Amino acid sequence: MSTDYYSVLDVDKNATQDEVKKAFRKKAHQYHPDKKTGDEAKFKEINQAYQVLGDKDKRAKYDQFGSGFENAQAGGAGAGFGGFSDASGFNINMDDLGDIFSGVGDIFGGFSGRREQGQSRSNYGNDINAVLEIEFNDAVFGTEKEIILNKKVKCDHCKGNMAEPGTKITTCKICNGTGRVTKIQRTILGQMQVQAACDNCGGEGKIYTKKCTKCKGAGIINENVKMKIKIPAGIDNGETIRLGGYGEAGERGGVDGDLYLKINVKQDNKFKRDGYDIRSESEINFEQAVLGSAHDTDQ
Repeated sequence: MSTDYYSVLDVDKNATQDEVKKAFRKKAHQYHPDKKTGDEAKFKEINQAYQVLGDKDKRAKYDQFGSGFENAQAGGAGAGFGGFSDASGFNINMDDLGDIFSGVGDIFGGFSGRREQGQSRSNYGNDINAVLEIEFNDAVFGTEKEIILNKKVKCDHCKGNMAEPGTKITTCKICNGTGRVTKIQRTILGQMQVQAACDNCGGEGKIYTKKCTKCKGAGIINENVKMKIKIPAGIDNGETIRLGGYGEAGERGGVDGDLYLKINVKQDNKFKRDGYDIRSESEINFEQAVLGSAHDTDQ
């Protein structure tokens, strides 16, 4: 019985190539064997489906043969599909694979969807989630608050370069300073040529005669950091402020993470927020209601 590749990826037959790719990324991330939710058989099936639907020419032939696709392949009518009945026979362009898994992370140990200037995703600093409680009036009019966070920061002794100041740093001769080497790796897709961290330099691309004595060659240390945060006027309870680069420092010169600051607004005894309005209730006597009165809300 022919496999319905559209059902495998949960996409419509009229789905665009981008929609097919997004569906594959989501499924691959969910069922990759290294994940808790992993399923090797399902992952293999997903890859089979994407190898066909992810290619315009092969997809057109698949749509043409329909339920007879596999029989046509076996009889030679679908010669363009040879080898797709067994995932171990895939011939995958490694550049395409890096693009396919750009949203999945380093699931093969050598690819990254979030990469700048050759950096691995693992070099990026961790994001920080924190909670800040403010007064009702501060939420209405805006304010500036000073907070203290214990987080990883760039080592002030070696300035983040991981070497003891004044000592020699040389380029790794094995990887020529790239921090990456090419290896042949066996996977469920067969033998694949992948990029991996250089064992000689630990992926840093450099060799140190002496590592920093303060950070032990990590380039980062834990410290309490004071920072002033501007709270915008009108912020509501439960809203989150994202502060780019205010998270933990990235390792080996990686980009700093972000700070996500959730705002808790204290309740006020006199005023309540209703969307963009502020409401308050006050009791007055009959004479004040009829004749009018200047009423003090503090009473």
